[in-house]
Amino acid sequence: MDELDLKLISLLQRDGRASNASLARHMGVSEGTIRRRLRRLMNDGVLKILAVPEPAKMGFNTIALIGIQADPDKVEEVSSSLSSLKEARYVAITTGSFDIFLWVALGSSEELGKFLRQRVGPIPGIRRTETFVNLAIRKQDFGLVGQ
Repeated sequence: MDELDLKLISLLQRDGRASNASLARHMGVSEGTIRRRLRRLMNDGVLKILAVPEPAKMGFNTIALIGIQADPDKVEEVSSSLSSLKEARYVAITTGSFDIFLWVALGSSEELGKFLRQRVGPIPGIRRTETFVNLAIRKQDFGLVGQ
């Protein structure tokens, strides 16, 4: 990746719906250059363009991060089971006090409680969970390239 790729990614982080023509004008290159670079970045798995919904505006009023401690020999299996849950938005195997972090967005605290008891609790290999409910989100930025 070169500076042009990084600038293209940075612009798309601000507006993922920007047209190739407007990106080309802004960057001082041809539309064909933009088209080729976008295709390469996407084919190489460097860039994925998607819509990021606002959970609260879609009725998901309870956002939680769940730290999970698992049996050491079951971390992979537990993370796969968690990943298969439709409520799971993010699952990561980590270091530190928790082996896995699970991020969920649910309609209410009651739904979160039910989810923890009925969907997460029964998964074999889970030793302990600790749930952190978001009170407010001050920043939500998925970009890696400086703007």
